Amino acid sequence: MIDILVVGGGPAGLATAIHGARRGFDVVVAEPRPAPIDKACGEGLMPTAVRALSSLGVQVPGAHLRGIRYVDAAGDRRAEARFRTGSGLGVRRTTLHQALAARAAQLGVPVIPHRIRRVTPSDGYVTADGITARYLVAADGLHSPIRRTLGLTVRPATRRHVPRYGLRRHYAVEPWTDLVEVYWSADCEAYVTPLGPRQLGVAILTSRHLPFDDQLTRFPALAARLRTAEGTPVRGAGPLRQQARTRVAGRVLFVGDAAGYVDALTGEGLTLALTAADTLVRCLHDGRPEAYESAWLRLSRSYRLLTSSLLWARNQPPLAPLITPAAARFPGLFQSAVNLIG
Repeated sequence: MIDILVVGGGPAGLATAIHGARRGFDVVVAEPRPAPIDKACGEGLMPTAVRALSSLGVQVPGAHLRGIRYVDAAGDRRAEARFRTGSGLGVRRTTLHQALAARAAQLGVPVIPHRIRRVTPSDGYVTADGITARYLVAADGLHSPIRRTLGLTVRPATRRHVPRYGLRRHYAVEPWTDLVEVYWSADCEAYVTPLGPRQLGVAILTSRHLPFDDQLTRFPALAARLRTAEGTPVRGAGPLRQQARTRVAGRVLFVGDAAGYVDALTGEGLTLALTAADTLVRCLHDGRPEAYESAWLRLSRSYRLLTSSLLWARNQPPLAPLITPAAARFPGLFQSAVNLIG
């Protein structure tokens, strides 16, 4: 019997495995896809996420980010907030995954190419497709099959919920800023993240089912900058909002997007995944797995509050156009909000 079986070998799962190995647990990761795994992602790490990677012994190359800038669709109104506690980092998702996978391998964590299809919890252990472990950590993504299999996915009320999706493309162009730029149109946002010399990522969050290039026309100032730049194929993800009834179900614990997700609007997904992985392993090390639920709720409180509030404003037609002007009108408040999530 192993100590921890981690299902899912993305950043959340690998971070959990690394923390577990460093605390003396016998850890195995089950992931059917070879590394590195790419996915639609804003690819901007907040300063807290950069520090969390450093605590794992992981260093990744990328573009240093000094803060966040909100821009209206036409490019006329803008607001900036700088990080007070260090730099963020713009880094390709595949680069981040490779660095985490290398660190896990360095610590002797085996990654088995296996897709877990059946999970059977018991009082003293969990069995997953013939693998027996004291604990199973589900890090199997936004639409977690394990969360669904155990009946822990909460379906949103369709009358009040408008599904949102993410689309991402890379452009071969020299970044014009060392800030993450968020462009706001009436019904979608575009996130521009510098990733390195002649590379930046553009992620669009939207509820409209249209091709990437059609979505981009909603941001004339940004579209003009990218008109002659070479772009990569588009990756997509969603619906983004996913609710879980709990993060702890006996000896099964959830981390990363599998633990529940509000929206990518504030860019905190990787930060929460990395910090929650540390907290989860600490709870297991202390012999108190049940404490992870309340700990996760504390960790994610600012993310859930700020993201839900901003998403609510975004979905109010009279308020949505005022988000960037309000950030410019109240720079102190904008600065505080950015650094709370950063």
